[in-house]
Amino acid sequence: MLRKYFENKVTEGLKNSEFVSLVNFDDIKLNCEIPKNRDFGDFAVNVSSLARVLKMAPPLIAQKIADNINAKDFEVTVVGGFLNFKTGSDILNSVIKEVLEKQEKYASSNIGNGEKVLIEYVSANPTGPLHIGHGRWAAMGSSLANLMDFAGYVTSQEFYINDAGNQINKLGKSLHIRVLQELGFQVDFPKDETERKDFYTGDYLIATAKKFVEQNYEIAKKMNVDISDDMISMLSGFARNEMLSIQKKLLENFNVHFDTYFSELTLHKSGKVERCINKLRELNLLYEKDGATWFKSTKYTDDQDRVVKKADGSNTYLTADIAYHYDKFERGFDRLIDIWGADHHGYIPRMKAAIDALGHDSSKFEVLLGQLVNLVIDNEQVRMGTRSKMITLEDLIDEVGVDATRYWMIMRSIDTTLDFDVELAKSKTDDNPVFYVQYAHARACSILRNVLKEQIDRETNVISPAPMNREEFDSVNENFDLSALWNDERANEATRKLILKIEEYKHIIETAAKNRTPYMLCKYLQELAGEFHSFYAVSRVIVEDKDLMKSRVALIKAIVTVIKSGLSILGISAPEKM
Repeated sequence: MLRKYFENKVTEGLKNSEFVSLVNFDDIKLNCEIPKNRDFGDFAVNVSSLARVLKMAPPLIAQKIADNINAKDFEVTVVGGFLNFKTGSDILNSVIKEVLEKQEKYASSNIGNGEKVLIEYVSANPTGPLHIGHGRWAAMGSSLANLMDFAGYVTSQEFYINDAGNQINKLGKSLHIRVLQELGFQVDFPKDETERKDFYTGDYLIATAKKFVEQNYEIAKKMNVDISDDMISMLSGFARNEMLSIQKKLLENFNVHFDTYFSELTLHKSGKVERCINKLRELNLLYEKDGATWFKSTKYTDDQDRVVKKADGSNTYLTADIAYHYDKFERGFDRLIDIWGADHHGYIPRMKAAIDALGHDSSKFEVLLGQLVNLVIDNEQVRMGTRSKMITLEDLIDEVGVDATRYWMIMRSIDTTLDFDVELAKSKTDDNPVFYVQYAHARACSILRNVLKEQIDRETNVISPAPMNREEFDSVNENFDLSALWNDERANEATRKLILKIEEYKHIIETAAKNRTPYMLCKYLQELAGEFHSFYAVSRVIVEDKDLMKSRVALIKAIVTVIKSGLSILGISAPEKM
């Protein structure tokens, strides 16, 4: 990574200077950045922080360090407390060589050091279609897992099925109404708003009712308005499985692939919830008050104690969640990452308290809080989430496609509200970021195809041989003499910027993986596409200078590799033709 390379060069200059005995190198934290004004150079390192220790003005410190740097194939200049570096052609050529050598592994790293990470996300109730907010968590979670795997973590992706609460009973009661309607009974959901809240009234259960009647007609025809608890339980299980199957199918289509679907019900049936309660009791972390059982969460990070068993003896939602996260750690994961809605912010301290109380390290538990998605259609925000009608994730995917939906869901930081412009996401214009990036990839692939095609003069219809034969084309990956890349002075600056942007991919991967911010990759790909389009505007690849053509083919191959790699991490296709 060139940032690290120039940080090391500054350290080298310090060690060769008169300051060597005055500085504790273990305490030095140099940060190489890209200058806002590129006239200063390609990279810059600020050494102003050394002024307090060295008792000298930052510009003088920077100059003395610069004087002791062995500059090979780069220029170093001083501006204020900054050392600015401008890379030479050999360094830039080495970037292209590395991409062609490593191919799809270019920019992969081992910063994760094999840490086992469980990422839990979506985890929607199996009571209806996935809404658009779920789509944001799905795109974010799956791309984060891809990103962290690429950076040396070992991730596992999990969907927690909330199938043990009252919502499942409500689902069975709601399906009962729809089954009766399917059988011809003149019944409907309650008109009273308070009573109506005990049902799921969306039309989506109509298809489930039809399926139930088809598969269980003999049972269905015996149903009437009055129904037993056993029958409600049967309907609940059927609807739960059907809804979950629909959710799984949609997520697979959305390029979201969970390693595990973990049922909350199994926590209760296996006794893990009660064992967790007993463990807290043994640790003297429970007490009785007002007939309920309370967890002493204020001994840790919480602002108040929490009820884990109600006065009627039933567990709270928190109880199962404590057991679930304890189980995650007990399965051998080093780190847990959950993606929750922003309204769950207050839930974090109590979960961290439980993790610490049960003997694990809550610093290894991270929660990414996601803000809402505003759907914008024809410049108007669309209201979502009503009980009877909703704009679902499936609706959105059908409208704009998997690639555009994923890209738009990922391209903003998850902690900011996202305005999803449907018409723009569907458009085939440069204003649509996903189209802009994919078109850059397709254009680069087109250039490579044309290098291998016979050339036709449109005026004379004379056919000339392909600019390169297959052997020459393939040998570009091994023949790394890229010196001719700089033969066209008119295109040199665009070439420099493009190669430096390619090299920045390493920094983006590591930073985004560490900070859990896949959106950085979207921003980077758009910038890379922009540099490529600028390069393309001033640089022909198919030229008479064979060495220059080979060098530019190598550069285009590198572009294709990096864009495809980035889109793959985001779970988005890289079309070769558009």
